[in-house]
Amino acid sequence: MKKKISLLFAAIAWFAVIAQYYLMIQNSEHTLSEITIRFFSYFTILTNSLVAIYFTVIFFSKENRNSLVHKPGSLTALTVYITIVCLVYQLVLRQIWEPMGLQRLVDELLHSVNPLLVICFWYFYEAKNELRWSALPVWLLYPLIYLFFILFRGNLSEFYPYPFVDINSLGLLKVVLNSLVLLALFASTAALFIFIGKRSHR
Repeated sequence: MKKKISLLFAAIAWFAVIAQYYLMIQNSEHTLSEITIRFFSYFTILTNSLVAIYFTVIFFSKENRNSLVHKPGSLTALTVYITIVCLVYQLVLRQIWEPMGLQRLVDELLHSVNPLLVICFWYFYEAKNELRWSALPVWLLYPLIYLFFILFRGNLSEFYPYPFVDINSLGLLKVVLNSLVLLALFASTAALFIFIGKRSHR
């Protein structure tokens, strides 16, 4: 059953990511290389791509607790990241645009459906009794590296994927404060998943 579910979830995630890339190419006047860089500058795209890769590997690989994908905590980290994608979109970004047609479908898959699927998969298949509080700082490395990347490239290209990190519009101080709030959200969400995991196991 786990393999079949993984295949289905992988197919949904890959469809959403690839369809979004197609739509971005169709609606942009930039070169393909610039479109691709901007495409992967979105935390939503990077994280949904990780979701697609994760479920693909789960489907094709044998259970091996020494591998990164099967290691207890890896699924929880991924669940934290995709949950943040959902929360930030629902609370901050949904109000600022109204996608139509295929874009709306893809938008809901990336920001609502895929996060829900991952959370359900986490609930049923994560080894919750082996979650460790000490892993929490390590899980924050991904959003930190991402943040430094988009700020560095934004300084060079003047393209910022999200309005709350746009230094040109908000100024450096406001962006730093927004970034601290987001990191606090990551940390608190990760702590919540660890807490829920331990309690549900008991």
